[in-house]
Amino acid sequence: MPDTQPPSTAGSAPAAGEVARVQRRTVWVLSLGQVLGGLAFGATLSLGAVLAAELSGDDAFSGLAAAAVTFGTALTAVPLAAIARRSGRRRSLTTGMAVALIGVALVIAAIAVRAFPLLLVGFLVIGSGQAANLQSRFAAADLATDASRGRDLSIVVWATTVGAVLGPNLTGPGEVLGRAIGMPPLTGPYAFTLVAQGLAIVLYLVAMRPDPLLLAQRVVASAPAGSRPIARGDRPVAARYAIFAVAAAHGTMVSIMAMTPVHLAHLTHAATEAATLSIIGLTISLHIAGMYLLSPVFGILADKVGRVPTILVGQALLAAALLTASFGQASTTSVTVALVLLGLGWSATTVAGSTLLTESSSEALRTRRQGISDFTMSIVAGLGAIAAGAVLGGIGYGGLALVVLVLVVASVLLSPLGWRASARSAAPERMADG
Repeated sequence: MPDTQPPSTAGSAPAAGEVARVQRRTVWVLSLGQVLGGLAFGATLSLGAVLAAELSGDDAFSGLAAAAVTFGTALTAVPLAAIARRSGRRRSLTTGMAVALIGVALVIAAIAVRAFPLLLVGFLVIGSGQAANLQSRFAAADLATDASRGRDLSIVVWATTVGAVLGPNLTGPGEVLGRAIGMPPLTGPYAFTLVAQGLAIVLYLVAMRPDPLLLAQRVVASAPAGSRPIARGDRPVAARYAIFAVAAAHGTMVSIMAMTPVHLAHLTHAATEAATLSIIGLTISLHIAGMYLLSPVFGILADKVGRVPTILVGQALLAAALLTASFGQASTTSVTVALVLLGLGWSATTVAGSTLLTESSSEALRTRRQGISDFTMSIVAGLGAIAAGAVLGGIGYGGLALVVLVLVVASVLLSPLGWRASARSAAPERMADG
């Protein structure tokens, strides 16, 4: 399907100082929105597997909740990007979150009437909220310049840490609250989801003014081609490489992370259930910390040394993670170290790859490609998680890690495409700026 041009954007460009001020406020609004969205999403997913197993009556179906959310994210990524292109980020983000609220209501209804198919539909619809959360990182780059694009994007990614850590811990208090207000069993935490998601919607509607994407369109439309600080010439080869690198890193991370609890359970089969759950919980928590806590460091690195070099740093971390997981699969300590490295590699690649995609796409094509990127990474993650289970059963955890290493090798071998495409297009623009 060919890229389409957006409608023309009217209005004179605001002063550079005004653009910078709006950008700073936008980053903080998006960061707070990510905290609220992370709280909502963390509380939602923490019970997904339990609810699926409860309603289906079979633990084998417990993973379908997360799979439904992942595919729901993929299905809504491109439509939300199209809304952003037509009506701005504010409309797109609030639409995704509002649709997710419908999904939460469907999940609660499914528990009340004990309908497993309805439960899966609810989680599928909830995926739109995750798609909105993913789109937030791109919204942080709409008005950013080359000097700060990676940093601004990474700050919004970092803000996800708060919700990702606190959200699952609301399960206990949420269940107490749910019983007090008469909610169906196991759905109490969704009361927090409804409140947090609702607050995020209000925040975006009220505080994200002017809309960063619509303002960016005005800036680009009114500025001469050689003096556009927030947009560069189109570099389709670099953009395609960025999409591939981000999707491959996400597929690598999800494939290994999804199978790690199962592997750790087998490693600690002689331990008590409480000890096993404690080891699994610690490992996943450290993995999540690796995914988000250092994202600003990788954002600054991408701004200082370049997008593709930072992607390659991410690939080195992912390779180290996979080799550690493979050759240290018999040790819970080695597996935990591998999961931390896995999170760090994902963070570096996602931050730098998303930045490269944004600045390699002309303003006319940017949001569409961003939607395609989120669609691709979600599909790869969903398929990777499904395939990983079969591979784990066939050749074990160590073998799975070596199989997934193919994605890392491919990202490294293809990196010259992103580098050369960036260099070729940057040279004429530097001449124009001069």
